Amino acid sequence: MNNKFQPINFEQLDEMSFGDDAFKKELIDIFLEQIPEFITNMKKYFAENDLLSLSKEAHTAKSSVFIFGMQNTGESLKTIQHLGEKEIKTGIPELLEKVIAELENADQELKVFLEKL
Repeated sequence: MNNKFQPINFEQLDEMSFGDDAFKKELIDIFLEQIPEFITNMKKYFAENDLLSLSKEAHTAKSSVFIFGMQNTGESLKTIQHLGEKEIKTGIPELLEKVIAELENADQELKVFLEKL
């Protein structure tokens, strides 16, 4: 796993939820459901060489990671989105590997946070 991942920005999450723990928990629960779907779909679309679907999935994932303050992950997803739209495969494998590692780390970080909430 990548040790240099961008952690969740909990201050931003607090601002987004207006300090409401129930709303924060709801946002986290939704994201935790999305993470495995994002990973599975992006791997599948890339393996099938369906770069347009990969682009759409990266766009959807990008919105979610930005909510959690994961700017670097969001920028990587934005790049995957643009490359996919242009059907350029070069660079996507490395970006996907990075994004997947960061999503997996976020998943763990959020589960630990929920236990303390």
